[in-house]
Amino acid sequence: DVYGHSDQERGDAASDVTNILLLGTDNRPATGSLNTDVIMIVSLRPDPRSAVIVSIPRDTYMDPEGWLPAKANSFYASARRYDKEGAYDMVRKIYSEFVEVPIDYVVQINFKAFEDIVDALGGITVDVDMDMRYVDPTDGTDINLRKGEQLLNGKQALDFIRYRQRNDGTGISSDLQRNARQQQVVASIIGKVKSYETIIRAGGLLDAVGNNVKTSIPRDEMIKLLKTYAGIDNEQVEFIRLEGVWKRPYVWPNEDSLTEIRQKLKEQMTSDRSSE
Repeated sequence: DVYGHSDQERGDAASDVTNILLLGTDNRPATGSLNTDVIMIVSLRPDPRSAVIVSIPRDTYMDPEGWLPAKANSFYASARRYDKEGAYDMVRKIYSEFVEVPIDYVVQINFKAFEDIVDALGGITVDVDMDMRYVDPTDGTDINLRKGEQLLNGKQALDFIRYRQRNDGTGISSDLQRNARQQQVVASIIGKVKSYETIIRAGGLLDAVGNNVKTSIPRDEMIKLLKTYAGIDNEQVEFIRLEGVWKRPYVWPNEDSLTEIRQKLKEQMTSDRSSE
Protein backbone atom coordinates (compact mmCIF):
# COMPACT_ATOMS: atom_id res chain seq x y z
CA ASP A 1 0.00 0.00 0.00
CA VAL A 2 1.80 3.10 -1.18
CA TYR A 3 -0.43 5.30 0.95
CA GLY A 4 0.35 3.72 4.32
CA HIS A 5 3.56 3.79 6.28
CA SER A 6 3.20 1.36 9.16
CA ASP A 7 6.01 -1.11 9.86
CA GLN A 8 3.58 -4.02 9.58
CA GLU A 9 2.49 -3.02 6.08
CA ARG A 10 6.05 -2.40 4.90
CA GLY A 11 7.68 -5.51 6.35
CA ASP A 12 10.78 -5.96 8.51
CA ALA A 13 13.32 -5.02 5.83
CA ALA A 14 11.63 -1.69 5.18
CA SER A 15 10.66 -0.82 8.75
CA ASP A 16 13.90 1.07 9.50
CA VAL A 17 13.89 3.05 6.26
CA THR A 18 12.46 6.56 6.51
CA ASN A 19 11.12 8.30 3.40
CA ILE A 20 10.66 12.06 3.62
CA LEU A 21 9.07 14.50 1.17
CA LEU A 22 11.04 17.76 1.30
CA LEU A 23 9.23 20.86 0.02
CA GLY A 24 10.92 24.23 -0.41
CA THR A 25 8.42 27.09 -0.38
CA ASP A 26 8.69 30.80 -1.16
CA ASN A 27 7.98 32.84 1.98
CA ARG A 28 8.68 36.32 0.57
CA PRO A 29 5.84 38.78 1.34
CA ALA A 30 5.91 40.13 -2.22
CA THR A 31 5.00 36.73 -3.63
CA GLY A 32 3.36 34.85 -0.78
CA SER A 33 2.96 31.71 -2.91
CA LEU A 34 2.69 28.27 -1.35
CA ASN A 35 3.92 26.68 -4.56
CA THR A 36 6.92 24.45 -3.93
CA ASP A 37 10.05 25.60 -5.78
CA VAL A 38 12.05 22.62 -4.49
CA ILE A 39 10.67 19.07 -4.39
CA MET A 40 12.86 16.24 -3.13
CA ILE A 41 12.24 12.76 -1.79
CA VAL A 42 14.83 11.67 0.75
CA SER A 43 15.08 7.97 1.60
CA LEU A 44 17.19 7.24 4.70
CA ARG A 45 18.47 3.77 5.61
CA PRO A 46 20.36 3.24 8.90
CA ASP A 47 22.13 -0.08 8.16
CA PRO A 48 24.11 0.12 6.03
CA ARG A 49 23.81 3.89 6.48
CA SER A 50 22.80 5.39 3.16
CA ALA A 51 20.51 7.91 1.54
CA VAL A 52 18.83 8.27 -1.82
CA ILE A 53 17.82 11.83 -2.71
CA VAL A 54 15.45 12.29 -5.66
CA SER A 55 14.83 15.70 -7.23
CA ILE A 56 11.59 16.34 -9.10
CA PRO A 57 11.26 19.37 -11.43
CA ARG A 58 8.65 21.80 -10.14
CA ASP A 59 6.81 21.83 -13.51
CA THR A 60 6.54 18.03 -13.76
CA TYR A 61 3.19 16.81 -15.12
CA MET A 62 1.39 14.71 -12.51
CA ASP A 63 -2.05 13.09 -12.61
CA PRO A 64 -2.67 11.64 -9.12
CA GLU A 65 -5.80 9.71 -8.25
CA GLY A 66 -8.58 12.00 -7.05
CA TRP A 67 -6.95 15.21 -8.33
CA LEU A 68 -6.97 17.11 -11.59
CA PRO A 69 -3.70 16.86 -13.56
CA ALA A 70 -1.34 19.69 -12.64
CA LYS A 71 2.27 20.73 -12.12
CA ALA A 72 4.09 19.00 -9.28
CA ASN A 73 4.65 22.26 -7.44
CA SER A 74 0.93 23.07 -7.16
CA PHE A 75 -0.34 20.14 -5.11
CA TYR A 76 0.70 21.33 -1.67
CA ALA A 77 -0.99 24.70 -2.20
CA SER A 78 -4.11 22.94 -3.53
CA ALA A 79 -4.17 20.57 -0.55
CA ARG A 80 -3.85 23.53 1.86
CA ARG A 81 -6.81 25.24 0.26
CA TYR A 82 -8.86 22.07 0.50
CA ASP A 83 -7.90 21.05 4.05
CA LYS A 84 -5.20 23.02 5.86
CA GLU A 85 -4.87 20.49 8.69
CA GLY A 86 -4.75 17.49 6.39
CA ALA A 87 -2.52 18.99 3.68
CA TYR A 88 0.66 17.13 4.65
CA ASP A 89 -1.15 13.80 4.65
CA MET A 90 -2.72 14.50 1.26
CA VAL A 91 0.51 15.57 -0.41
CA ARG A 92 2.33 12.63 1.17
CA LYS A 93 -0.15 10.27 -0.46
CA ILE A 94 0.14 12.04 -3.83
CA TYR A 95 3.90 11.57 -3.95
CA SER A 96 3.73 8.05 -2.51
CA GLU A 97 1.59 7.16 -5.50
CA PHE A 98 3.99 8.90 -7.90
CA VAL A 99 7.17 7.14 -6.76
CA GLU A 100 5.44 3.91 -5.68
CA VAL A 101 6.97 3.71 -2.20
CA PRO A 102 5.37 4.86 1.06
CA ILE A 103 6.39 8.34 2.20
CA ASP A 104 6.41 8.67 5.97
CA TYR A 105 6.82 12.37 6.63
CA VAL A 106 6.75 15.84 5.07
CA VAL A 107 9.27 18.61 5.76
CA GLN A 108 8.45 22.11 4.53
CA ILE A 109 11.32 24.59 4.52
CA ASN A 110 11.00 28.19 3.41
CA PHE A 111 13.56 30.49 1.78
CA LYS A 112 14.44 32.20 5.06
CA ALA A 113 15.32 28.93 6.77
CA PHE A 114 17.47 27.85 3.84
CA GLU A 115 19.46 31.10 3.94
CA ASP A 116 19.89 30.87 7.73
CA ILE A 117 21.08 27.26 7.57
CA VAL A 118 23.72 28.05 4.95
CA ASP A 119 24.90 31.10 6.91
CA ALA A 120 25.03 29.10 10.17
CA LEU A 121 27.34 26.63 8.43
CA GLY A 122 29.67 29.43 7.32
CA GLY A 123 28.56 29.31 3.71
CA ILE A 124 28.90 26.52 1.14
CA THR A 125 31.27 26.00 -1.77
CA VAL A 126 29.65 25.27 -5.13
CA ASP A 127 30.59 25.43 -8.80
CA VAL A 128 28.34 28.07 -10.36
CA ASP A 129 27.66 26.76 -13.87
CA MET A 130 26.95 30.07 -15.61
CA ASP A 131 26.89 33.83 -15.11
CA MET A 132 23.57 34.70 -13.47
CA ARG A 133 22.04 38.16 -13.49
CA TYR A 134 18.39 38.89 -12.82
CA VAL A 135 16.69 41.87 -11.18
CA ASP A 136 12.99 42.17 -10.37
CA PRO A 137 12.13 45.20 -8.20
CA THR A 138 8.56 43.97 -7.70
CA ASP A 139 9.62 41.10 -5.43
CA GLY A 140 13.10 42.27 -4.43
CA THR A 141 14.99 39.70 -6.49
CA ASP A 142 18.57 40.72 -7.26
CA ILE A 143 20.68 37.79 -8.50
CA ASN A 144 24.28 38.53 -9.47
CA LEU A 145 26.60 35.52 -9.62
CA ARG A 146 29.63 34.80 -11.77
CA LYS A 147 30.55 31.42 -13.23
CA GLY A 148 33.06 29.32 -11.29
CA GLU A 149 33.71 27.57 -7.98
CA GLN A 150 33.18 29.85 -5.01
CA LEU A 151 31.97 30.20 -1.43
CA LEU A 152 28.35 31.38 -1.29
CA ASN A 153 26.49 32.84 1.67
CA GLY A 154 22.84 31.99 2.33
CA LYS A 155 21.36 34.64 0.05
CA GLN A 156 23.74 33.75 -2.80
CA ALA A 157 23.08 30.01 -2.40
CA LEU A 158 19.35 30.67 -2.64
CA ASP A 159 19.90 32.77 -5.77
CA PHE A 160 21.96 29.92 -7.22
CA ILE A 161 19.20 27.34 -6.89
CA ARG A 162 16.36 29.71 -7.83
CA TYR A 163 17.84 31.26 -10.97
CA ARG A 164 15.80 30.53 -14.09
CA GLN A 165 15.04 33.82 -15.86
CA ARG A 166 17.54 36.07 -17.53
CA ASN A 167 18.26 39.69 -18.19
CA ASP A 168 21.42 41.74 -18.73
CA GLY A 169 22.77 39.25 -21.23
CA THR A 170 23.03 36.11 -19.10
CA GLY A 171 21.58 32.74 -20.11
CA ILE A 172 18.21 31.23 -19.32
CA SER A 173 18.05 28.20 -17.02
CA SER A 174 15.74 25.17 -17.13
CA ASP A 175 14.07 23.33 -14.26
CA LEU A 176 16.37 20.39 -14.97
CA GLN A 177 19.44 22.61 -14.47
CA ARG A 178 17.90 23.95 -11.27
CA ASN A 179 17.51 20.39 -10.00
CA ALA A 180 21.20 19.74 -10.64
CA ARG A 181 22.07 22.89 -8.65
CA GLN A 182 19.77 21.90 -5.80
CA GLN A 183 21.54 18.57 -5.49
CA GLN A 184 24.97 20.23 -5.59
CA VAL A 185 23.89 22.52 -2.74
CA VAL A 186 22.51 19.62 -0.69
CA ALA A 187 25.78 17.72 -1.22
CA SER A 188 27.74 20.75 -0.01
CA ILE A 189 25.54 21.11 3.09
CA ILE A 190 25.95 17.39 3.85
CA GLY A 191 29.71 17.85 3.59
CA LYS A 192 29.56 20.64 6.18
CA VAL A 193 27.47 18.76 8.74
CA LYS A 194 30.04 16.34 10.15
CA SER A 195 28.14 15.24 13.27
CA TYR A 196 25.07 15.75 15.41
CA GLU A 197 27.28 17.86 17.69
CA THR A 198 27.90 20.19 14.72
CA ILE A 199 24.17 20.84 14.54
CA ILE A 200 23.90 21.44 18.29
CA ARG A 201 26.87 23.84 18.30
CA ALA A 202 25.52 25.84 15.36
CA GLY A 203 22.88 27.72 17.34
CA GLY A 204 21.80 29.59 14.24
CA LEU A 205 20.98 26.30 12.56
CA LEU A 206 18.49 25.37 15.27
CA ASP A 207 17.07 28.88 15.28
CA ALA A 208 16.47 28.59 11.54
CA VAL A 209 14.62 25.33 12.06
CA GLY A 210 12.42 27.02 14.67
CA ASN A 211 9.83 29.09 12.82
CA ASN A 212 10.83 28.55 9.21
CA VAL A 213 10.72 24.77 8.99
CA LYS A 214 7.45 22.90 9.45
CA THR A 215 7.25 19.13 9.56
CA SER A 216 5.05 16.18 10.39
CA ILE A 217 8.05 14.40 11.99
CA PRO A 218 7.58 14.05 15.77
CA ARG A 219 10.32 15.77 17.80
CA ASP A 220 11.75 12.53 19.24
CA GLU A 221 11.91 11.01 15.78
CA MET A 222 13.57 14.13 14.38
CA ILE A 223 16.32 13.96 17.03
CA LYS A 224 16.80 10.27 16.31
CA LEU A 225 17.14 10.93 12.57
CA LEU A 226 19.59 13.80 13.13
CA LYS A 227 21.75 11.65 15.41
CA THR A 228 21.68 8.74 12.96
CA TYR A 229 22.38 10.60 9.73
CA ALA A 230 24.39 13.69 10.73
CA GLY A 231 27.90 13.13 9.42
CA ILE A 232 26.85 10.87 6.58
CA ASP A 233 29.45 10.96 3.80
CA ASN A 234 28.49 12.06 0.31
CA GLU A 235 29.76 8.66 -0.86
CA GLN A 236 26.84 7.16 1.05
CA VAL A 237 24.33 9.42 -0.70
CA GLU A 238 22.96 8.68 -4.16
CA PHE A 239 21.48 11.66 -5.98
CA ILE A 240 18.94 11.03 -8.74
CA ARG A 241 17.09 13.58 -10.86
CA LEU A 242 13.83 12.94 -12.66
CA GLU A 243 14.56 13.73 -16.29
CA GLY A 244 11.95 14.97 -18.72
CA VAL A 245 11.11 17.11 -21.72
CA TRP A 246 9.81 20.66 -21.45
CA LYS A 247 6.71 21.16 -23.56
CA ARG A 248 4.71 24.11 -22.31
CA PRO A 249 3.37 24.23 -19.68
CA TYR A 250 4.86 21.01 -18.27
CA VAL A 251 8.02 19.00 -17.89
CA TRP A 252 6.84 15.64 -19.18
CA PRO A 253 8.59 12.87 -17.21
CA ASN A 254 10.88 10.48 -19.05
CA GLU A 255 9.39 7.04 -18.37
CA ASP A 256 12.78 5.31 -18.13
CA SER A 257 13.97 7.93 -15.63
CA LEU A 258 10.80 7.57 -13.53
CA THR A 259 11.12 3.78 -13.59
CA GLU A 260 14.75 4.03 -12.43
CA ILE A 261 13.75 6.29 -9.54
CA ARG A 262 11.00 3.94 -8.43
CA GLN A 263 13.40 0.98 -8.60
CA LYS A 264 16.15 2.76 -6.65
CA LEU A 265 13.73 3.72 -3.90
CA LYS A 266 12.40 0.16 -3.70
CA GLU A 267 15.97 -1.19 -3.52
CA GLN A 268 16.66 1.23 -0.67
CA MET A 269 13.82 -0.39 1.26
CA THR A 270 15.10 -3.96 0.86
CA SER A 271 17.85 -5.67 2.81
CA ASP A 272 19.92 -6.63 -0.24
CA ARG A 273 20.43 -3.47 -2.31
CA SER A 274 21.87 -4.39 -5.69
CA SER A 275 24.30 -1.46 -5.49
CA GLU A 276 25.89 -2.70 -2.28
